[in-house]
Amino acid sequence: MPKDNPIHNDAFTGLILLSGIDTPGITQALFETLSPFAITVLDIEQVVIRDRVILTALIALDKSHAKAVEEDLALCATTLNVDIAVAFSQSSIHSIAAKTGLLHVIVLGNPLKPSAIAMIAKTLATQNANIERIFRNASYPVTAVEFVVSGASQQNVRTSLAQVSVSENIDIAVQPGGLMRWAKKLILMDVDSTLIAQEVIELLAKKAGVGEQVVKITEAAMRGDIDFEQSLRDRVALLKGLPESAIAEVRAEITLTPGARTLIRTLTRLGHTVAVVSGGFIEVIEPLLQDLGIELYRANSLETSQGIITGGLRGPIIDRAAKAQTLVDFASAVGVGIEQTIAIGDGANDLDMIAAAGLGIAFNAKPAVRAAADSAVSQPYLDSVLYLMGISREDVEEADR
Repeated sequence: MPKDNPIHNDAFTGLILLSGIDTPGITQALFETLSPFAITVLDIEQVVIRDRVILTALIALDKSHAKAVEEDLALCATTLNVDIAVAFSQSSIHSIAAKTGLLHVIVLGNPLKPSAIAMIAKTLATQNANIERIFRNASYPVTAVEFVVSGASQQNVRTSLAQVSVSENIDIAVQPGGLMRWAKKLILMDVDSTLIAQEVIELLAKKAGVGEQVVKITEAAMRGDIDFEQSLRDRVALLKGLPESAIAEVRAEITLTPGARTLIRTLTRLGHTVAVVSGGFIEVIEPLLQDLGIELYRANSLETSQGIITGGLRGPIIDRAAKAQTLVDFASAVGVGIEQTIAIGDGANDLDMIAAAGLGIAFNAKPAVRAAADSAVSQPYLDSVLYLMGISREDVEEADR
């Protein structure tokens, strides 16, 4: 039988759906069944969930061969002990061409409930968005599912899904598709309550016996109720007289947020740059950053004299505006555009850098920060950021082997 099969714009097509228990050789057998015919494969997708396989294929063929193809596929199904359904139609090739302007909607849930998926689908439909694909990026420590969507604007989809995120207690990010999604990026992180689980100044304050006073000022500053620089100076002033040795003691007490090492290691392996900007103190965090292999960082500096913390600060203050400027400076230093940056933070002083970044992520953040960010992570796992970038759990684990 001749193999040449020119495709015309108005072609006869067949949609094949195979489902059943997955065993080696199923894909081979299906396409060997089709190979004697003058067929062109237009589209194909296969997925295995647990031990079940679903394989779909769209083919272009000679209309006169349809019956023979259907009969051979029925015999193939019996041999493989699977179900194969086929539907033929006259289709325009233009209607099945690759679509542009796709959006990626990434959903994080722990747990992810059917009602959440239903609400996402309903909301997308109200935006006239069509779901092209759905696939899982991770099953633990959170479930991450990605929807590939066409026919809608990023801003409209993001705005409408923000309400679903709140009502269904899930995290949702909406990002444009295209090649630039995989380009080199700068990832700039806050430190306190983001990279690490603690607030350094609160640990120092406890040692100075002023813990409650400092916590109250910190909470007001993170909510944006008071100016960050003034709040920082007020808190540091309360540390006056604390021995410099307390810095090393606090350094030993800080712990990384779960998933932090995985996030940094994976991004570095992929050629991205991880950087840090902190309203905390360089004297406490610098050894940790060096251990993590982070070379770009900025933070405030405590003033000390004769082994005692004076209650003052050295150099310029790293406040809200300074964090945003750091994003610009570091992006320039590593040679990426601002649209290829990701900023991650939790407090009001992170708002400007989150707004300026190509992707701003609120990590276990205050409500005002969560509302302002492009996306949010409410789970206590920093490596969940990888799923928002389209990196799967399987990819991460494979890289670690």
